[in-house]
Amino acid sequence: MARRARLAVDIGGTFTDIALELADGALVTAKTLTTPAAPEDGVVAGAHEALAKAGLAPGEIGVVIHGTTLATNALIEKRGAKVALLVTEGHRDSLEMAYENRFEQYDVNIDRPPPLVPRWLRLPIRERMNAKGEALIPLDESSVSGVIPTIEKEGVESLAIGFLHSYANSAHENRAAEIIARALPRLSISLSSDVAPEIREYERQTTTVANAYVRPLMERYLRALLSALRERGFACPFLLVTSGGGLCTAETAARHPVRLVESGPAGGAVLAASLARRMNIAELLSFDMGGTTAKMCLIDGFEPSTARVFEVDRSYRFKKGSGLPIRIPVIELVEIGAGGGSIAQVDALKRVNVGPQSAGADPGPACYGRGGKRFTVTDADLMAGRILPERFAGGTIAPAIDAAAASCERDVARPLGVDAEEAAFAVGETVDENMAAAARAHAVEHGKD
Repeated sequence: MARRARLAVDIGGTFTDIALELADGALVTAKTLTTPAAPEDGVVAGAHEALAKAGLAPGEIGVVIHGTTLATNALIEKRGAKVALLVTEGHRDSLEMAYENRFEQYDVNIDRPPPLVPRWLRLPIRERMNAKGEALIPLDESSVSGVIPTIEKEGVESLAIGFLHSYANSAHENRAAEIIARALPRLSISLSSDVAPEIREYERQTTTVANAYVRPLMERYLRALLSALRERGFACPFLLVTSGGGLCTAETAARHPVRLVESGPAGGAVLAASLARRMNIAELLSFDMGGTTAKMCLIDGFEPSTARVFEVDRSYRFKKGSGLPIRIPVIELVEIGAGGGSIAQVDALKRVNVGPQSAGADPGPACYGRGGKRFTVTDADLMAGRILPERFAGGTIAPAIDAAAASCERDVARPLGVDAEEAAFAVGETVDENMAAAARAHAVEHGKD
């Protein structure tokens, strides 16, 4: 059977990138702005641009492979669904108790990242399993029914259920889900026994909550993307890159979107490992900077580092324990909110801060000329000469340098009392040091210098 062309799509917070591998191995690429309100539009536009360059029709594509940072960006920027969590009675505060230790021993003012579910939406249910999966307290179905009015009143979009020891016996979680689904059939429900059926209560709950947090967003997106591709003649298989570097179907991804949290970056790490083998470099650090985040991965022995647990959005000097733990097989990366669209601002102490908030693709950085007013890393790089105007976004966008300079003057230069050029360099140095610090922390954790 003749080899067919393959289409790869990567959606970031700012740009959507397309790579079309032809049957003879030649590569055709395209780049479009991500369309946040309807990300599938950017994919379809980029796919048709690549196909037009190659002179191919959608029906000639053998497979579409998709990586995305939509789930990651939603977690980092806190743009997910409103979530409620059903927990075993007496375990309402597990999300805040976390590991019961401090990731920084000597800072008395340490702040932990707030949980994705506020306390008033962590709803205790009377039930109890032991570690052998034996019911110590039967499920009180009336207590499950009793939380339904709260879920409705609070406008909850997605529900997580994380009962104690459900990995050993999921009967109580399954029954609670049935009761809730019967009353609220449109509600998205994630079970810890399905998402992360392993010991360690805290990590199981954070993983399930993260799944619930991004599930409505990813379900809508995947449904719309598949529909748009089919309508335009793409009848081939559609697969997504998982956090572990493997592939899964759209149906699996919609049910377990937390497996896509490092989807796009995992593909980059796999490529870095492949290049390491070609160049015979056993150890290297891969770097992937997008529009919203920057990712680093240690390649050791020609293979990317892997783990069973990783942390999203480390908030305290990139220290282990300061992020949101996700318990899934993953290519281990360190990720921070520092991308081209990351917003720069000056705090009350006259310090330059960059990210994690991002200008995204709409309106985007000020230099895009699409109405964006906030000064970003891309604006700073353009002003500092790191980005050539004629090569900006592959030549698809004519940058509005005056708009970038105006936003720099207002947001950074004037508060610091310096000129715009110096302010742009300050932003560049700040984000560079943030990324370098994250890379150093990642290498040291793996015992590498």
